[in-house]
Amino acid sequence: MSEHVLIVGPGRDFPARLRAAGPGTETTVICQVEYLAKVREPGANARVLGARGDDPAEWVALAAAAHARHPFTRIATFGERDQDHYAAIGQALGLAAHTPETVELVHDKGRMRERLRAAGIDSTASARATDVDGLLAFVREHGLPCVVKPVASSGSAGVTKVTTEDGLAGAFERADGSYLGLGHSGVLVEEYLEGTQYSVEAFSEDGEHQVVGITLKYSDPVGFVELGHVSPAPLTDGQAEEVHAYVGRVLDALGIAAGPTHSEVVLTAKGPRLIETHVRMGGDQIPLITLEATGVDIDDCAVRQTLGEPVLPAIRAALASAAGRPSSAIWFGALDTTGVLETVSGLDEARALPGVTEAAALAKPGATVGGLQHSESRVAYARALAPTPDEAVAAARAAVARLEFTVRARCTAATTV
Repeated sequence: MSEHVLIVGPGRDFPARLRAAGPGTETTVICQVEYLAKVREPGANARVLGARGDDPAEWVALAAAAHARHPFTRIATFGERDQDHYAAIGQALGLAAHTPETVELVHDKGRMRERLRAAGIDSTASARATDVDGLLAFVREHGLPCVVKPVASSGSAGVTKVTTEDGLAGAFERADGSYLGLGHSGVLVEEYLEGTQYSVEAFSEDGEHQVVGITLKYSDPVGFVELGHVSPAPLTDGQAEEVHAYVGRVLDALGIAAGPTHSEVVLTAKGPRLIETHVRMGGDQIPLITLEATGVDIDDCAVRQTLGEPVLPAIRAALASAAGRPSSAIWFGALDTTGVLETVSGLDEARALPGVTEAAALAKPGATVGGLQHSESRVAYARALAPTPDEAVAAARAAVARLEFTVRARCTAATTV
């Protein structure tokens, strides 16, 4: 039987990959009107639908109308935004998808914390705050440092580690905004988790979970913007097994039964603790460095599972033969100087360094750059392969260090008193 897949969100290259993976497969894309221009090869789809982001009923109605004329056999989404609409459409049309409750638990970090505490999985203290006094009350009860962040966000946007009570007001203001196209969602304050941070890529099928890779994260110590990643993470077998079991319990508690997940954990003195999880592949090219380190193509698994093919047996076979593969790292560059980017140089030198597989600028000439507010603030990256994690990270960092940026800054007139 030929498949007709409804893809919620622009879908990047996944509509084309789905069509190529299954003979006769058709795709329909539904996304926010503002993102219609991001749909690649729109004419290759059966149709492309534009909906308003603030009206869930419109999404369901548009999908139902298309379904009545050209029935969908499956539904999928491959990004962070509009997963609530994906779940609502799946439920309304009887298509297998994450439930609306699961999507809400994943997106609402406050509810996620409550669910995990109730399940006895993670005791991390947290509270919603409507004002600075709410943050202060939490700190007086649980102490400092703490982390203040939006209830729902991504890319480390609006996140602040607070070490003194004087920093609470500024942290609340940052967390209370809207970032990266995601609207205001409220403010959450949590106890600070001391330990090394890791990203855990997993794949689920029929309620069974398999960790694909554990990646060591390097983050800015204040805003937690990610500066680099390396896979596999240098963990003992016992630590890795502990992380595997913990993440499986988290996914069970959140009702995640299928698809890729990207979880961020801290390995504390008391064991693994969750920062957050996502029902999608990781960003920052983590699927690519995971592929290089393990032989498992998470994106391809997502395509094949969407079309109904079991993927866990192949994942486990690849992991069983992953010994001897290189370590893969990525490192990002950021600028302290604020201004307008004019030129980028050093890319050829960076690419020529031993072990470096890619070096690229993320910011284009004419863009305003400076500071490290969130993931989109980073201006360049490099990837590298090496026999060990430390060597891979060193090679990627050395490549980024070869890059030079010319920035035009406007002078601020001095004032006299």
